[in-house]
Amino acid sequence: MTRTWILPMLLVLCGAVVATGLVLSGSPGEAAALLPAFVLLAGVNSPLVFPRSIGALEAQRRSAVDGRPVVYWRSGCKYCLRLRIRLGRSARQAHWVDIWRDPAGAAAVRAANEGNETVPTVVVAGHPHTNPDPEWVREQLSPSA
Repeated sequence: MTRTWILPMLLVLCGAVVATGLVLSGSPGEAAALLPAFVLLAGVNSPLVFPRSIGALEAQRRSAVDGRPVVYWRSGCKYCLRLRIRLGRSARQAHWVDIWRDPAGAAAVRAANEGNETVPTVVVAGHPHTNPDPEWVREQLSPSA
């Protein structure tokens, strides 16, 4: 198990423990309402809500060919989640790199952010932008015609 799944698994485990305690104390209705909330939180904080990640070198190569942005992210980052949700379906047009799964991606983010692994870092035309406005990123995804 990689560290990208630690937070989601802890949320499911905590939800199960709390729900079990509620059922044992005679509140099955509360348990039935609370457990799905924990599962939903786990899903939102998992890598599943993000487009499929690729390696940093492959993302940079593809971006050089098609001009689309490279988004460096990690699971559990609320700013990455905000960017992903605000981009909606257009998020799949960018090249996504999970810095916890790709050491080259983490190195690229550190190089762009004075040694810090600050995400999301979006690279457009070779220029990094740390935690950019989602609307600006959407504009970068739109074909200019």
